[in-house]
Amino acid sequence: MANLGFVINHAACIGCHACTVACKAENEVPLGVFRTWVKYVEKGRYPNTRRHFAVLRCNHCDAAPCMTICPVTALYRRDNGIVDFDGGKCMGCKACLQACPYDALYLNPNTNTAEKCHFCAHRVELGLKPACEIVCPERAIISGDLDDPNSEISRLVVHEHVQVRKPEQGTHPKVFYLEADGTALDPGATRPPSVYMWSAVRPDANEAPLQMSTPDLAEDTVRKVYDVDHSAPWGWKVSAYLWTKAVAAGSLLLAAIGLILGYGAAEHQFRIVAPLLALLFIGATNGLLLADLKRPGRFWRLLLRPNPKSWLVWGGYILTIFSLVALVWLIVGIMSEPETLRILAWPSAILALLAAVYSAFLFGQAEGRDFWQSPLLFWHLIVGAALAGSASLSFLGAFAGASTQPLLTGVLLGSLLSHFLVLMAELLVPHPNADATKAATLIVWGRFRERFWGHVVGLGIALPVLMLAFYAGDGPPAPLAIIAALLALYGLYVYEELWIKAGQAIPLS
Repeated sequence: MANLGFVINHAACIGCHACTVACKAENEVPLGVFRTWVKYVEKGRYPNTRRHFAVLRCNHCDAAPCMTICPVTALYRRDNGIVDFDGGKCMGCKACLQACPYDALYLNPNTNTAEKCHFCAHRVELGLKPACEIVCPERAIISGDLDDPNSEISRLVVHEHVQVRKPEQGTHPKVFYLEADGTALDPGATRPPSVYMWSAVRPDANEAPLQMSTPDLAEDTVRKVYDVDHSAPWGWKVSAYLWTKAVAAGSLLLAAIGLILGYGAAEHQFRIVAPLLALLFIGATNGLLLADLKRPGRFWRLLLRPNPKSWLVWGGYILTIFSLVALVWLIVGIMSEPETLRILAWPSAILALLAAVYSAFLFGQAEGRDFWQSPLLFWHLIVGAALAGSASLSFLGAFAGASTQPLLTGVLLGSLLSHFLVLMAELLVPHPNADATKAATLIVWGRFRERFWGHVVGLGIALPVLMLAFYAGDGPPAPLAIIAALLALYGLYVYEELWIKAGQAIPLS
């Protein structure tokens, strides 16, 4: 079979946008979203200036991360190498938008499903060329079979000096650029503009501090003057999901570990309160995930017709089983069966741990967000679960005068200190690439710095540590325990929010 790809010849491209218009007309693409678009970058100082173009679109990657992360196989590869989509399956989770390093996918505002360039597959099936290629007045767009040594595109790729976008991502893209300027292909080579040449920049568009990718470039000689804005796909619901999941997993995990270590199955906090908290907050977690879907009525596909490569699928299974185990724990706890609880503690601890950390593998599949690829995310989630679980149990235990308060105070204090160390390592240790460094800089020194240092570190870590440090042995007075727990939970939520925002603030195209 064929292996179709594109060559974009920027020695010929005049930036006329005919390809953009033809694509919209051929595929009925709504206003405000694009399958292919032209980016303008201007270099130099008057009168020695030049404008460069970049025709951007889906790269139909051989190792497409959007296909891997899609939980319902709405994205698939045709026999001819085209990465296509099935809008009838998509549930609008927006995970594919995070997985694509090229900003190629968008949500159709009319259908609430993900779409992108599909190589005009309906035309290719009839032996026709894509609409963008047909309409281009300069023949700057050339498509064909990359595996056919006699095809024009194959000869160009073999004999000419071509580039691809972000080869370091390992996606093996199949859109090749001939004589394209590097600053037009690299989103990190230009400062985010305040205005385009004939339009305003949307206030919700991605932005990040300048990080020149080429050392000989100066910020006042390279300007992005036209582009397509891309909003952050995930918002507060995903931040809240991480927080509620941490409370649910942490509560049951601490109770299970407590029973395993012999702290007594008769403790009300472990028998009743912990599983009840787990059920309430895992219910909130599932509710937030459903609320964030653009087509929640199709959620059943994730469980019944899944893509086993997607960690969204495994996360759905883990949360479902976790809910059942927490319910069984609560029933056994109400029946006061200590021996059964001790037996249940081991599988509960394992499931709680899985519920806490599976998100590290999920965010690891979001190839477009380098900041989320941190190997420390696994430990961030474990420490966050311990912090959220101990704070929640300590908060409720303070009202009842529970005998587990000294133990929970010690766990909370240790979790807060560990949380601080993980944050510092995650943000201040050198990152493997420029985009991850930019995102960390946004949190520590950029536009999120006041909330990070004031709310996360100050109110969420330092203040509760000072309040608890003097009472680590016997547990603090109830009012202090309540305030410290609330501050710790607040600080954790704010950090999850900043972490989600910073990861999406770096432009991809």
